[in-house]
Amino acid sequence: MTTAMRAPTGTEQVREPLLRHLVGAILRRARLRQGRTLQEVASAARMSTAYLSEVERGRKEASSEMLAAVCTALGIRLVDLVAQAHDALAASVEQQQVRVLTSTRDRSTPVRHVRSVPTSGTVTTSDTVTLAA
Repeated sequence: MTTAMRAPTGTEQVREPLLRHLVGAILRRARLRQGRTLQEVASAARMSTAYLSEVERGRKEASSEMLAAVCTALGIRLVDLVAQAHDALAASVEQQQVRVLTSTRDRSTPVRHVRSVPTSGTVTTSDTVTLAA
């Protein structure tokens, strides 16, 4: 099932950042603050330098076990990593418009309509974005 976003009325698409990008950036900042190299942290976490690099760049979705290993290597708690990712995601969503789902058109053609609601709460008909299921 694909969910392609179309904006038939010319409205811009609003995309939330991917969790793997947020987590990767947080891990990289922690490593750089400590003045450590990829190789040092990867070795301590018992993973390849290439894999850690991919995680930091948001190209790989690390498992919870791998994230825990990197956090341990960096001396940070996994819960703090998740909290920082939550805060970054919440901040990015607050800067964007809030999306509100409305009903589907009919059962034979599953289409969902999404209204972009500015933080002021004003909704216009030109704010509708159609998602094809």
